[in-house]
Amino acid sequence: METAEKLRALEGNIESVFLGKPGVVRRVIVTLIAHGHLLIEDVPGIGKTLLGIALARSIAASFHRVQFTNDLLPSDILGVSTFNQKDGRFEFREGPIFSNIILADEINRATPKTQSALLEAMSDMKVSIDGSPFPLPQPFMVIATQNPIEYHGTFPLPEAQLDRFFMRVRVGYPSLEEEKAIVREADLYARAGALDPVLTHEEVVSLQERVAKVKVDDALLEYVVKLADLTRREPTIRLGISPRGALFLYRAAQANALIEGRDYCTPDDMRSLAAPVFAHRIIVESNLFGMARIEESERVIEETIRRVPAPV
Repeated sequence: METAEKLRALEGNIESVFLGKPGVVRRVIVTLIAHGHLLIEDVPGIGKTLLGIALARSIAASFHRVQFTNDLLPSDILGVSTFNQKDGRFEFREGPIFSNIILADEINRATPKTQSALLEAMSDMKVSIDGSPFPLPQPFMVIATQNPIEYHGTFPLPEAQLDRFFMRVRVGYPSLEEEKAIVREADLYARAGALDPVLTHEEVVSLQERVAKVKVDDALLEYVVKLADLTRREPTIRLGISPRGALFLYRAAQANALIEGRDYCTPDDMRSLAAPVFAHRIIVESNLFGMARIEESERVIEETIRRVPAPV
């Protein structure tokens, strides 16, 4: 099976249970094969856990959901060394982070110390316990969620930590017809848990390596850099896009091109993904909060894109 066919099969497998949101599924797969991590910032009850289960099952991966609370400790995620009296030595007991797909539910409810432990592992792809490194399984992807409505008892992620997420997506409410289908298919979680894999671990890792080989014309490289640079000079933006953000948009475009069956990028690859890659990396001069703040940052990025001519 060709690469594009495999990735389209992966999309179709997830969409068979995560109904009515093909754009969200595409962005999840782009993040996966671009070797990134995903932040979902949306209201409860829209299927975030279902999405994680469906993705894990579709690539024959291990899955673990961690509910973040203010009493969650780093060792609850990473693992801990315990003394084995029989052998007279310490043994490391792996935490839930030693899974392929991690759902960090309501990450902003954990303390900054616990958040940092997770984000460090995401960045380094390994865990250090008592000075000993333990590599994480591959592929490895964190899907973190935040509720943009409730702020009581939360610890908002600092901008430097938000910048480590490859992409932020909003799922949104389904249409009336989509919601009817969801209600009718009341066993979607059971169906997701019974999905047959369409890719193996090795195939996913191979696809991640192939992303870097997708060609990007110099004119498109300049386009990405100009987009990032304009956000740093825009008066309504207090914090613009970092070089990491520009790099992630470059990689996202390569991943999207691979899914589309191309070995080269087009301006549309970058325009379609600029908002989910860029919007959570900027701070806009605004008094808005919650979902309105998220929508405002996306609107600013979309306006920025329209002001930079795309290469022909």
